[in-house]
Amino acid sequence: MRNKLTPSRIRQPSEKPVQILYDSKPSVPDRLSIGQPHTESVEERLVSPVHLNVPETTEPVEEGLVASVRSEPVEECLVASVRSEPVEEQPPKIINYNPDVLTCLANLSNDEVFTPPELVNQMLAMLPAELWQNSEAKFLDPVTKSGVFLREIAKRLNAGLAEQIPDLQTRLNHIFTQQLFGLAITELTSLLARRSVYCAKKANSAYSICTAFKSEQGNILFSRIEHTWHNGKCTYCGASQEVYARDEALETHAYQFIHTDQPAYLFGKDMKFDVIIGNPPYQLSTDGFGGQAKPIYHLFVEQAKKLNPHYLIMITPARWFAGGMGLNDFRANMIADKRIRHITDIHQAADCFPGVEIKGGVCYFLWDAQHSGNCEIQSIVAGQKQTPVTRSLNKYDIFVRHNEAIPILEKVLNQQEPNLSEIVSGVQPFGLPSTFKDFKNEQFNDAVKIYARNCQGWVERAKITLRTDWIDKYKVLVSEGYNGGDSYPHQIIGKPIIADKGSCCTMTYIAAGFFDSREEAENLDAYLKTKFVRFMIFLRKNTQHTNSERFKFVPYLSMSITWTDQKLYKKYGLTTEEIAFIESMIRPMELADE
Repeated sequence: MRNKLTPSRIRQPSEKPVQILYDSKPSVPDRLSIGQPHTESVEERLVSPVHLNVPETTEPVEEGLVASVRSEPVEECLVASVRSEPVEEQPPKIINYNPDVLTCLANLSNDEVFTPPELVNQMLAMLPAELWQNSEAKFLDPVTKSGVFLREIAKRLNAGLAEQIPDLQTRLNHIFTQQLFGLAITELTSLLARRSVYCAKKANSAYSICTAFKSEQGNILFSRIEHTWHNGKCTYCGASQEVYARDEALETHAYQFIHTDQPAYLFGKDMKFDVIIGNPPYQLSTDGFGGQAKPIYHLFVEQAKKLNPHYLIMITPARWFAGGMGLNDFRANMIADKRIRHITDIHQAADCFPGVEIKGGVCYFLWDAQHSGNCEIQSIVAGQKQTPVTRSLNKYDIFVRHNEAIPILEKVLNQQEPNLSEIVSGVQPFGLPSTFKDFKNEQFNDAVKIYARNCQGWVERAKITLRTDWIDKYKVLVSEGYNGGDSYPHQIIGKPIIADKGSCCTMTYIAAGFFDSREEAENLDAYLKTKFVRFMIFLRKNTQHTNSERFKFVPYLSMSITWTDQKLYKKYGLTTEEIAFIESMIRPMELADE
């Protein structure tokens, strides 16, 4: 099967909402009450959305579940879902419409983000249309939260298999029991997902639209899994025993899909899936300083590949493009994988996850087992789709996300000059952590000036344990962390500091270079402030952290020259269009608020 990779068109505000139905019949009268028995037929229940107006049952609905699926008042959610014109032009009363509450879910956290239905359908649109007519195809969501992936797949299969399996109930039983499989990430999300997909929290209840299940879980499974501890860390996910060794009242966050050596047997037998799709948890908290977090989304991608599906689609943070904490090997494997056929790169996460900030943005990709070649890159910047470009992912040691940057980068790299990372320090230039406080506010005999977080002071020379030969040099310091948001133009790094001889710093800063003369330090300071240099850093920097790796694309030029953007643009032969792109992305350093 050949895959058409044109993403589905994003619905404009003036258009009517996509009807969130298994069937295309008009929706039944709106009823917002919960807890009363249903009387409609299975056809009517398929027409009715399974949220807010969930199939009324005599089963009690857990308060926590109801609270989880309402992030705003029902009335507000209704109006937001159905209006396509200004509010004052709407009829005073809305009837015969059931909104999709999955568009209104409040996210549990930035780590476990619910996927909006519109985004799910853009991801599903990358799959070949004939797949929905294949009654043998099997689909797995290994990280089910709201059940929206399985629900939207079910709708497509229900339409695609209508001619092959004309009887609606027979068709639904086949789809739910033979084609759709999910692993919930918590007990709560398992209940929510079953409500979304089966229209009942118990798959085998009288209220389920699938009449063939024998168990309450159906094919959406959840089992509490414990971590496997070794030397204080989980051998599967690396979670800290101190943080995640919990009693039964708390979630362990030991996700089933990645806490097993045999993921194919999670459903009781060796399973082969045609499509694996989902939105995995992004990170786990650690016991490190400052609330550090350990990424885990890559573990789900790697586990899914082991199952050898035909297609793999996942949405993840885009931080892996440049590597980082625990992601360097994953990045190397991904950019070398010729089976990645398409990447949609969304620079601001809020464009697809409203109200969520994920530094560096997010991306979703299509991995096709039968593809071997270049990858189509579709960038979305500030909500606007850029012209897609097909190119190799592994031309460089990282993935360069901006297609427009490639010709600029090529002109620079073709000069074959050394790069600035060769003289940039590590993350602890002088062996002093950012928490170091053992210094005085007043100068004393043989004291060394220290630059620390939001302050300066004086420290004994004997307390400095690393790069002591740098102390009596002129240095240019750059803040290790700079968070200027994900909008453009961006400053990229904090304002450099020229540190005189007899100085050092804590981990709050990195040292971008050291010199015998102040003139050279001043020239490096000016160089770092140019838009050109900060653009080259930007290509490797998609989080707030700055380290020596970020400087690998920056040429290491002679600091006997005072460099300006005009000199650099001329040196590398940049065109008017290329200069305009750099200046659209990087704002002047002196305009930044510090």
